[in-house]
Amino acid sequence: MSAQDQNFDKFTQKFTKNIYGTTKGEIRAAVLWRDLIPAIESLSKPKLRILDAGGGFGYLSQKLAKLGHEIVLCDISENMLEQAKAQIAASDSQLDITLVHSAIQDLSVAELGQFDLVMCHAVAEWLQDAQATLDGLRQFIKPNGLFSLMFYNKEALRFHSLVSGNLDYVAKGLKVKKKIGLTPNYPLYINDVRQWFNDWQMELVCQSGVRVINDYLKQSLPVNFDKNQLIEMELKYSQREPYLSLGRYVHFIAR
Repeated sequence: MSAQDQNFDKFTQKFTKNIYGTTKGEIRAAVLWRDLIPAIESLSKPKLRILDAGGGFGYLSQKLAKLGHEIVLCDISENMLEQAKAQIAASDSQLDITLVHSAIQDLSVAELGQFDLVMCHAVAEWLQDAQATLDGLRQFIKPNGLFSLMFYNKEALRFHSLVSGNLDYVAKGLKVKKKIGLTPNYPLYINDVRQWFNDWQMELVCQSGVRVINDYLKQSLPVNFDKNQLIEMELKYSQREPYLSLGRYVHFIAR
């Protein structure tokens, strides 16, 4: 692991609340689940081996394990894995989840084997060399297996800053002297990531924007504003341009 890569041990509670305890977390979960289920079904196997690389406390891992799949959940944060362990123990069903405390770069195919599906969600934008790390994950994918990657979209960061009036921030190349909150260190351009998959000779079978509407909502909303309708609209427009490319995150599934 690079010294510049992020460990969320210090921010476990804040990170968990910000990601899954909010409307934006519900949108993220809805889009990812909508994308993953048909992709998984296309493999035509009742039980898959799935690697959740940098999966935190394993929100999706736990949902997939409840469907009967075998999961290896890896994270660099010991606190995140402790949270995962507690949630797995409290589950009302038996979950086949193995926890691995490790940086993604230190994982071993010899020890873990290969997987039908490798997931890496909201990790790449924290890595100093995302391309090399993601390239390394490919060795864990079985022939005809799937790679699910969700990454922070640099162009959406720019557009959100423009419509928010933060013009100086944009003029300075989206760089600040002091980083604020949980804004990732290394957001990625969509076309760059598409090119990586092309170079790896992997076919993109699914492309979605995550939060293509929510992050651009006006502060003053109609009195009849409905969160559930918002999520429906997010799902409806997430795979259409130009909305896809405005997603705060972008989700690719490649074969």
